[in-house]
Amino acid sequence: MMTRRALLGAALSAAGPSAIASAQGAEGYPDRPVRVIVPYPPGGSVDVLVRLLAERMRDRLGQPFVVENRSGAGGNIGIDAVAKAAPDGYTVGAATLGQFSINQYLYRRMPFDPERDLQPVSLIWELPNVAVVASDKVPARTLAEFVEWAKARPTSINLGSPGVGTSPHLSGELFGVRAGVAITHVPFRGAAQTLPALLAGDVDFAIDNLASYVPAIQQGQLRALAVTSAERWPLLPDVPTMAEAGMPDFVVTSWAGWVVPKRTPRAIVGRLADTQRQLAADQDLQQRFLTAGGRLVSSTPEEFAARAARERPMWREMVRLSGATAD
Repeated sequence: MMTRRALLGAALSAAGPSAIASAQGAEGYPDRPVRVIVPYPPGGSVDVLVRLLAERMRDRLGQPFVVENRSGAGGNIGIDAVAKAAPDGYTVGAATLGQFSINQYLYRRMPFDPERDLQPVSLIWELPNVAVVASDKVPARTLAEFVEWAKARPTSINLGSPGVGTSPHLSGELFGVRAGVAITHVPFRGAAQTLPALLAGDVDFAIDNLASYVPAIQQGQLRALAVTSAERWPLLPDVPTMAEAGMPDFVVTSWAGWVVPKRTPRAIVGRLADTQRQLAADQDLQQRFLTAGGRLVSSTPEEFAARAARERPMWREMVRLSGATAD
């Protein structure tokens, strides 16, 4: 027979994060500013989207959510700072699939273990990568034309990405393998550097997070050849998927989620997860995300952890194919 405490615990678990937070006394959280660590430089897709969320979280929870950019080592530096922070809910990180599903295959020594040192809170967005070229530098108007153009060049083509082992880098390397095109990878510190290099002709193409390139695509500076989502993206209805463009089995979506240090009280985790659920239901904010190139989502902590684990074999194979290492 279940005890009264066990019955209460089961009922709260079924009721969801907000009930847990209320029952365990998280209604007083936060009572001071919360630090939000972005593990990438300012101006990139992660930074832009986190700042949108931080503004709304402040409105809902009544305290500033102060964004701090701590970039380097494929996001490891910033997320390591989260892992080593006090587990009190006042340091939150915006971790991406890189820190959860890719970096352990790139780095021989990781400064943190995502499963041991971090507590997933909720997924916060997903977005496709987009294959882009500079409109006045590359004549190709379709992916097939780009492959033909690339193969006719006497040397390899240059791929720009926000860093070794990122999903844009691995997507580009996979494209080269599939298309039979020789590629030279040119890593940058973020999309804010990759974009000018594309426009200057220093790199020939990128398959990078859509959110970083929407304005340049809409202004005609860049030409979008394909998106890596399973279906066409609402923001670019005329741009085909990779499968439609002639490259099947090329579905790659980037995602991110809120994380806190392990041992953060479950009540606080529940309050943050419940807040993200409310934000994902905000149609105005959802539209702002779609306009910026992403899709706002939410999840339970368990769903977040399961997605990271499910995708690891795919990324491990992509790292192997690319030969990428970051040590």
